[in-house]
Amino acid sequence: MPVPALAGVRVGVTPGALADSIRVAAAEAQRQGLDVQVVEFADWTMPNVALANGDLDVNYFQHQAFLDIPTRETGFPLRSVGLGLLPRIGHYAERHATLGAVPEGTKVAVASDPVNQGRGLLLQAAGLITLRDGVGAKATLDDVAANPTRLRFVEVEGTQLVRAVADVDLAQGDPAHFVSAGSGDAAGRALIYSGADELAYAIRFVARVDRTDEPEIARFVALYQASPSVRARIDAAYAHNPAFYTLPWLDRAVARQSSTR
Repeated sequence: MPVPALAGVRVGVTPGALADSIRVAAAEAQRQGLDVQVVEFADWTMPNVALANGDLDVNYFQHQAFLDIPTRETGFPLRSVGLGLLPRIGHYAERHATLGAVPEGTKVAVASDPVNQGRGLLLQAAGLITLRDGVGAKATLDDVAANPTRLRFVEVEGTQLVRAVADVDLAQGDPAHFVSAGSGDAAGRALIYSGADELAYAIRFVARVDRTDEPEIARFVALYQASPSVRARIDAAYAHNPAFYTLPWLDRAVARQSSTR
């Protein structure tokens, strides 16, 4: 039986900078005659459940490394249909000015979910820990092979990490969360930042496998990527500091253009 055509686009999001940018795109889509409904979820599980059940047409809250988990563990028929924002993360401290000043036994807060926890272990780049060979972005605390300064890791829910900075010596954090909490200046004071080209961590537009070719979804994704208003909203969410994020769909377009010259 053929899949019925979409009457509009129902987009699932989680609160914060991503939801704000989607709402800007949805308002613009409405003015262009495309009906878009934005559905906000309080956690990182239900947007994929709702999408798999057909209650959404697309969601926008997760990167590919996160998406791989529900597709592998639950068999959800979900697939990335477009690139979105790539947020960078950092490690923040109120008690230390540099990573070199971090003493032995420092308490470090990292995300409790396994995917974002792996990204938080970027402390390997600073030489503070060593991870098992080959684990890459899938690293967890169990993969810490060497910890010469005896860092004490504490697992914290991702949305609460910004609040943990005052309670620990170092805390993994998303600059946008500091901006949302009214601490835009603090967002720029990370002791170390993740790379700006980690496409595995770019937020994805995700749809059911049987909806990946829907023209309405493609139209909304293209509108989001092309909209100056969306880019302005993202920039504001990151305190107008392009060091905190990248727009990888633009980088890929530039790369394609360069390759054809």
